[in-house]
Amino acid sequence: MSRRTGSAGALPVAAVLMAALLAASPARAAEPELSLRADRTEVGTEDVFRVTVVVSGAPEGAELELPESPDFETLGSSQGTTRSISIMGGGAPVITTTRTVTLRMRANRPGTLTLPPAKLVTKNRTWRTEPLTLTVKRGSVGPDPRARARAMQDPFRNFPFPPTGGMPDLPDEEARDFPGVDVPRSDSDLFMRTTVDAEEVFVGQQVTMSVWVFSRVDLSSVDAVTMPQLEGFWTEEVDAPTQLSGEPRTVNGIPYRAFLLRRRALFPVKPGTLTVGEAEADITTGFLFAGRRVHRKTRPITLKVRPLPAGAPPGVTHAHVGSWALSAEASQTVVELGQPVTVKVALEGQGNVRNVPLPRLEVPDAFKVYEPSTTDTVTTPRNRVGGRRVMEYPLMPQRTGTFTLPALSFGYFDPETRRYEVTSTQPVTLTIMPGAGGQTSLAGAPGGAAGASSPGQAPAAHNVLGSGGVRPVRVTATFTTPSAPLHTRGFFWPLVLTPVGLWMGLSLVGLLRGKLREETEHTVRRRRTHAARRRLAEAEKLKAGGSGAAFFAEVERALLGFLEAQLHEPVQGLTREALTSRLMEAGMPQAQRARVLAVLEACEVGRFAPGGGEASRGRVLAEAAAAMEAWGRG
Repeated sequence: MSRRTGSAGALPVAAVLMAALLAASPARAAEPELSLRADRTEVGTEDVFRVTVVVSGAPEGAELELPESPDFETLGSSQGTTRSISIMGGGAPVITTTRTVTLRMRANRPGTLTLPPAKLVTKNRTWRTEPLTLTVKRGSVGPDPRARARAMQDPFRNFPFPPTGGMPDLPDEEARDFPGVDVPRSDSDLFMRTTVDAEEVFVGQQVTMSVWVFSRVDLSSVDAVTMPQLEGFWTEEVDAPTQLSGEPRTVNGIPYRAFLLRRRALFPVKPGTLTVGEAEADITTGFLFAGRRVHRKTRPITLKVRPLPAGAPPGVTHAHVGSWALSAEASQTVVELGQPVTVKVALEGQGNVRNVPLPRLEVPDAFKVYEPSTTDTVTTPRNRVGGRRVMEYPLMPQRTGTFTLPALSFGYFDPETRRYEVTSTQPVTLTIMPGAGGQTSLAGAPGGAAGASSPGQAPAAHNVLGSGGVRPVRVTATFTTPSAPLHTRGFFWPLVLTPVGLWMGLSLVGLLRGKLREETEHTVRRRRTHAARRRLAEAEKLKAGGSGAAFFAEVERALLGFLEAQLHEPVQGLTREALTSRLMEAGMPQAQRARVLAVLEACEVGRFAPGGGEASRGRVLAEAAAAMEAWGRG
């Protein structure tokens, strides 16, 4: 006997309810609601603002036309859709679909500008919003206070929502991370910029320069990085990442991933207007066969360098700029005569530590002073260069007594307080005690007690310093009868002439062997070319599993060896300009010169910042082989 549970009318009721919902939605879509609003009414030409278009209950087949105007540029957009069900007065339920489109826009010129209305268009009818009127000022007017207040009140503003279009939207406040970065009108999805932490400094004051890649697409490698020309600066490396590591940042309201390529500390060495040149790089986007290689470069940056103010202490130059503390100490203050003592003069603080000069130690004539050694310890906490420079003076006492090394002073300019300061050491007092045997001075020293013997007396024994202390030297005279001169003896001339004859014979044999082995210009060139190709074959073995630095070094040696074979002169150590001049004189076409220089530049970057994988190494290897083959055919 079978048994059934439930109601036979349940399925028809559900079907009827679904049919009612579907039948109700078109009726609601006949009266859509359309709105257009901006997150602020006053913006700057450098500001990015948001415009939101909301359409609710759009008829089937309706098209939404977003506002467009030559006075505004659309930098990006995002959209979302929501559905709601409402039942009014116990009637049939109504399904409402709401579509929201958010545009990130920027004004192209100042003035009172009007953004056209948004439109919802069907075959029979068109709905329009009211136009938006915005007041646009030149430059930047900053974030809207109302938007900041809404962000502070939003309890979900820090919630990690899923990314849209490959990048998460970040709070507007993070735009201050890169206040000096402008988004280009073209190529805005991938661009390079150089940033500095200050645009007006004193001569000798540190400026921190960073080279960035900003991207809204996936990156696989950055190759052939060329750093800016930095004429007029002393530079110090601060950070040089060996792997791509992006961090989310917002630039003018647009979300990006920022990749740091290089960070350096710049110390201007002369006042005036100095320029940080362009940096360039080849960037590969995407992965595997979907990748695309593009070339990007930064924009030059102009720095205003002010001279040091008047009233500087004597000897203060641009190398003295910073915050410093000077000290001096001796390895021991009480020593025996003949025993060395080391005096260290140290300067520690923040500034151009490798270039700062230390004051010279003044030493009494009771000491023999040897050339000092210099040791530098450089640190870069929070991207500020500093550290410690130490000069060690070895001193050898020449007589007993108590002597004082005078205090040292070092004047400098502190750019933080904009004042000149002086740091000084304390005097160092050294006490020299008599050595073994009670000696009070060394021989030849000023004030020494060594004297000459009286006439008719035996020579006096002078005291000298030995390993066991002061000891006398005893002189013993020995007298012999003069013998016959050496040149009158029979063995003298054969003994003198035999080495001369042997030398002449060996020279003749060497000359003959050299003639037999003499290589022609063609054989030398061919031998060096074969050696270069063997090096390229060794680099091929290192391409897959070897060290990146070893691979790029082998390719560079192979190409330089090939160039030496073709030019018949050494090229190792030549600057890029000198090498280019040699290649032009040899008749190499411009395209081949560019290829050779590109390979050498890639090898230099790869040796010190090995990155990429087998594919990027393969490209460098192929370019090097092609450069050698092209010259061979020419």
